[in-house]
Amino acid sequence: MTALLEVENLHVSFGRGAQEVRAVKGVSFQIERGETLALVGESGSGKSVSALSLMQLLPYPPAHHPDGSVRFKDEELIGAPPARLRALRGNQVAMIFQEPLNSLNPLHNIEKQISEVLLVHKMMSVRDARKRVIELLHMVGLPEAEGRLKSLPHEFSGGQQQRIMIAMALANEPDLLIADEPTTALDVTVQAQILALLEELRDKLSMALLLITHDLGIVRHVADRVCVMTDGRIVEQGDTAQIFTAPQHDYTRHLLASEPKGRPGSADPAAPEIVSGRAVKVWFPIKSGVFRRTTDHVKAVDGIDLTLREGQTLGVVGESGSGKSTLARALIRLEHAQGAVTFAGVDVLGADKKTLRTLRKDIQMVFQDPYGALNPRLPIERIVGEGLQVHAPELSAAARRRRVVQAMEEVGLDPAWLVRYPHEFSGGQRQRIAIARALVLKPRCLILDEPTSALDMSVQAQIVDLLRDLQERHRLSYLFISHDLKVVRALAHDILVMRRGRVVEAGSADAVFAAPKEAYTQTLMTAAFEMGGEPGGQ
Repeated sequence: MTALLEVENLHVSFGRGAQEVRAVKGVSFQIERGETLALVGESGSGKSVSALSLMQLLPYPPAHHPDGSVRFKDEELIGAPPARLRALRGNQVAMIFQEPLNSLNPLHNIEKQISEVLLVHKMMSVRDARKRVIELLHMVGLPEAEGRLKSLPHEFSGGQQQRIMIAMALANEPDLLIADEPTTALDVTVQAQILALLEELRDKLSMALLLITHDLGIVRHVADRVCVMTDGRIVEQGDTAQIFTAPQHDYTRHLLASEPKGRPGSADPAAPEIVSGRAVKVWFPIKSGVFRRTTDHVKAVDGIDLTLREGQTLGVVGESGSGKSTLARALIRLEHAQGAVTFAGVDVLGADKKTLRTLRKDIQMVFQDPYGALNPRLPIERIVGEGLQVHAPELSAAARRRRVVQAMEEVGLDPAWLVRYPHEFSGGQRQRIAIARALVLKPRCLILDEPTSALDMSVQAQIVDLLRDLQERHRLSYLFISHDLKVVRALAHDILVMRRGRVVEAGSADAVFAAPKEAYTQTLMTAAFEMGGEPGGQ
């Protein structure tokens, strides 16, 4: 019996002649109906390029296939007419992309974007399409779906945007679903729900699933077979149990051993307070009617108390929409807030512009998406040194460059790369650049908003080790926001667990991980660690 998808000796190159770069080198695999095949490997291994080649979504030129074959239902897709490819895409073959905000049209509401797939391929009426859109949004767990059909993508959290992408991909019940890091931006509980949903649909529809991921815990529990990629080649493939219990290749063993480990260094409970928040509130008005009167509020942050001391890491965890990032922005007055916030004893919410500028030199933020946070038009030297021009204008160009070089070296990057641009770096390297940009000002506190969520497991471990080392050397304080509890366990001294704008549990990391008291915290722990060992383990 012919497999649903057969890939044989696939090569992908960018450019030609002396400028040619071979990104995929002789990849071969096949997927049967009802099967899940996982393609794993670190950033730059060729996973996503291989997946995009299956649907012929790479830009031609500069990309091209020097050799190889991609057959879907025994039909050759390489070189297929554009009209035939359009008929397949989104209908028989669908794809969930890694970065949902970049994949969703910022000018169209979500109903229009999801229903477009149904209107083009199924010729549904607008009324039937709307019913199906609501059904799909409920299926992927988007709350209050009916009331949010006219919302634009930027009005949703990262996890909610990914759920919208999944709903769009599942709309026509495809024969093959290609999922490129489908749970990267999702909370641990939602990850479990989405993976269970994909498995259920795979079995119900006899759908094949090609799962591209760096999360080996997910692979272990979801995939039937695994292909391990590095440097554009598949170096090992086989049944999941075989790969995990008896890996043959050194690179596979390296991947399986890569996970954030250890615990943070000791923190002085009597150290001076760096950040303090009392009854912090951020409420967003809900307006309705012809005159757009305020009828209610979204209580994104609703009366939170916190204390962060010198040399300490405070982990803030919770699902998408719980208010974690809003709280972080409120603490540095990037969001209008009520209550009391102090930094080293200075009133943040009541500070004038001059005082606030001085405070922001000492409290820096590292954002979740390093590519979106780095100006693509500037070289790295300008990006890292930009803050010095604002906060240390007295420095000469030579002195400023020395500070930039020092920051690059501290995060383990070659200063010779300062002439490069953001797109020339991997995700882990871009995140190091973002950390260097924050460190160059020699701050006392870093706010880290999901800094490892899009990184490979081995790179996550490197960033965790780097942050621990920097904290020990400089007595930095970290407010560390994450949905990855394994990373939080490796870094945090204390934890706040947030849900719907409120703190539901707080305490030392050891106590919360060892014996969570609240049912919600227990649910988070179960979802996070059932795929990778017990919370108290090493």
